[in-house]
Amino acid sequence: MELIVVGLNYQTAPVEIRERVSVSDLEIEDVLSGLRSTHTVLESVVVSTCNRTEIYAVVTSDHAGKDYLTTLLAKRAGLEREELAKHIYVHTAGVAVEHLMKVTCGLDSMVLGETQILGQVRNAYLVAQSVDSTGMLLNQLFRRAIQLGKQAQSETEIGQRAVSVSYAAVQLAKKIYGDLRDTKALVLGAGSMSKLSVQYLVAAGVRELVVVNRTLERAEELAQSVGATAMPWSSLGHALANTDLVISSTGSPVPILSAEVVHEAMRTRRRKSVPLTLIDIAVPRDLDPAIVGLKNVYLYDIDDLEGVIQANLQERQRQAEVVFEMVANACQDYANWMAEQAVVPLIAAVREKGIRIQADVMASLERKLPNLSDHDKKVLQKHTMSIVNQILRDPVQNMKELAIASGGSEHVRIFAELFGVSASELEKQGQSVMLRSDGENLGPSSAAPGFAELVRQWSESLLRDLQISDSQAPAVHPVLR
Repeated sequence: MELIVVGLNYQTAPVEIRERVSVSDLEIEDVLSGLRSTHTVLESVVVSTCNRTEIYAVVTSDHAGKDYLTTLLAKRAGLEREELAKHIYVHTAGVAVEHLMKVTCGLDSMVLGETQILGQVRNAYLVAQSVDSTGMLLNQLFRRAIQLGKQAQSETEIGQRAVSVSYAAVQLAKKIYGDLRDTKALVLGAGSMSKLSVQYLVAAGVRELVVVNRTLERAEELAQSVGATAMPWSSLGHALANTDLVISSTGSPVPILSAEVVHEAMRTRRRKSVPLTLIDIAVPRDLDPAIVGLKNVYLYDIDDLEGVIQANLQERQRQAEVVFEMVANACQDYANWMAEQAVVPLIAAVREKGIRIQADVMASLERKLPNLSDHDKKVLQKHTMSIVNQILRDPVQNMKELAIASGGSEHVRIFAELFGVSASELEKQGQSVMLRSDGENLGPSSAAPGFAELVRQWSESLLRDLQISDSQAPAVHPVLR
């Protein structure tokens, strides 16, 4: 059993590849269902944004998991495995844990410290949970990662400087036009990135702002929130002919604006002396790449924004160093939790044995003392159980501490022998369906054969990877290197 993440992002693949691999909101449940139906994947979460598509999974083995997930992504992209392999990364065990922690904190984003990714990871996890594709291991990991992301935002200033992709698009427009107070702007789409674009354009003081969306009601809702104008999709040509700047993010799987439509808008345009700038921040791209050949029209896509973003990254780097420390601590906490899980079956078996002994003693006392009142029985029940708990308290705590300190395999064997717990009893506890405190089933991986041994091996690899990672931790955001 192995934790693995297979994916690609803005650092490893151009937008042309990313848009072919990306998983839309409408597809994600089907993809998760397909993963859940295999024998290789025990748990899975799919995170797909404009800058990354990643599959986090608990698999039967890292080799089988890598092969299966790489093949899946290659099929989505319509590429040979060998071709896609140039663009993907594969992380396992502790490195995979650290990767997710960095992603949720915005440390792996194109825009260092951006906050939007936290919500995207949270939504991806909730969708996976809703279709029962997560279990004990990913539930614990994603909850910790999401909590860490919130902590990083609340306890540091890493996300307080607006440098999202939407902000970068508006910054690029400022560089082109100098001052946006005489600029007419058009936003295509009404999703989260379009909302941010609208907010930043209003803050920049644009002269006029129009929102166009396929669903007019959503366009009207967004436009009314900032005092802009909403138009139906059928008026797109008219809106284009009367604007200077277009920022597009619709989430469409195919381009929504062709070179022919833009050419016609330019022909009827009144402000012919002012260039038309189109900034495409969608993945897959909204705007036809052929637009770039039109006279007095300038087209930029999400990859072109990297230069704008670079100028803002230095402001966040100092805070990022604090967050890196928080990530290291969170990874260590997760590894410790994993190590403790290796002795959970033994602890459960020892407790069960103690309860059986206590029950036998109570039965013997009731036979030998038939005149005991109900009150007396309750007192004896309470005190005999207290004796069991007190006897087990220190050994149980020591088991947990030794598991964290050394992986615990030899100590598990010694403790099992000391308490007379057989291998079959351990296996029984490992295969039982474990429940969280709220009673929810933790999922399939907790019922896997040899659970204790598998978890022990994984916890050891987590701790080992964290030691390696700690010595190689990057001092700066990867974009700055």
